[in-house]
Amino acid sequence: MGTATQAAGKDAGTPRKPAARAALVGVHGFGTHHLRNLERLQAAGAVELVAVADPQPPAPGAVPPSAAIHSGLDELLQAAPDLDLVIVATPIQTHAPLALAALATDAELYLEKPPVASLADFSRLCAAAAASGHGVQVGFQSLGSHALLAIEELLAAGTIGTLEGISATGRWVRDRAYYKRSRWAGKRSINGVDVVDGVATNPLAHAVATALRIAGARTTADVASVETELYRANDIESDDTSVIRIRTTRGLPITCALTICATESVEPYVTLQGSAGTAVFHYTEDRLSVETAAGRTEQTYGRDDLTENLLAHRATGVPLTSSLQDSGAFMLVLEAIRTAPPPSPIDPAHVRWEGDGDSAHAVVAGIEDALERAGRQHATFSELGLPWAASAPATFDIPAS
Repeated sequence: MGTATQAAGKDAGTPRKPAARAALVGVHGFGTHHLRNLERLQAAGAVELVAVADPQPPAPGAVPPSAAIHSGLDELLQAAPDLDLVIVATPIQTHAPLALAALATDAELYLEKPPVASLADFSRLCAAAAASGHGVQVGFQSLGSHALLAIEELLAAGTIGTLEGISATGRWVRDRAYYKRSRWAGKRSINGVDVVDGVATNPLAHAVATALRIAGARTTADVASVETELYRANDIESDDTSVIRIRTTRGLPITCALTICATESVEPYVTLQGSAGTAVFHYTEDRLSVETAAGRTEQTYGRDDLTENLLAHRATGVPLTSSLQDSGAFMLVLEAIRTAPPPSPIDPAHVRWEGDGDSAHAVVAGIEDALERAGRQHATFSELGLPWAASAPATFDIPAS
């Protein structure tokens, strides 16, 4: 009791650290999530949102009155040069130039996923980050889940036996309006600039990143091979229904079977296939279920906030939860998709449309069963013999490190 009281008294006498000066670039789309989180952190005294930047002004009252509003990052940095944190939540094709500009300051950088749209830009950004000495956190929020430590522990304990493979399964619904919300939605490139907006690189990118992290594949050196089989039911450039098959340098297969052309949206999950059982991680819910001969257990875990982790990294040097360097394995997957042949259109005879107008969404016939089989068998759609799967998997040549 006395020790706790003394500690409390000591803390009470310690001057409070000034709030970190933060700026947000991109206040629409996922930027609204960051606005809410920064509001929470500002109420707690951890940050002060001093400025935002977006060519499309925020709605009245969307940002705190104390935050200056700018049309672009350059203008923001001229007006507020002494920042501690810059968050970039803008379209994919803008990430590289904005991130490089932010790293030229003294601020830490939070960069939304995917970090950039090509492996070449990733290499440039890694070099700039190393030269700056600042932390770069990539917005794979699922990597903050405490369930990942529980998974490490169950694997170390041999609870599900030897890990034989990992699959990531995602089936969501996205309607026509989803592809009309911005000029870059559903694009592989715009005027020669890479975008790489596809099911595995944007809406269900967390499924890929989470599977890679569980497999211990963080950097580019951790991946031995990547194969892609990309399809589209929508009238777009990018893929909306795909299988990505990865093999780590340790020989572990990872198969990501993903679509946004499902009958209904279901929470995505990563399955660990063991010799003596399975573990299923629903990463959006931080929920882990384990099934062995002894029975089935399920537990929901907490999650660390990536912005708070980045601020702690700046203050005390704690490791980043989702560092730029550790997104190298994911970037190899993105590069494989970027350089693959254009997605094959799915024969309309195997696609039905539900809903009307911009609310209509495509449903690929039998897609739920196809995703399950692909993940379970580590097979692509063509290897499963699906009637609409005419492509063969494309093999990506991993650059020598």
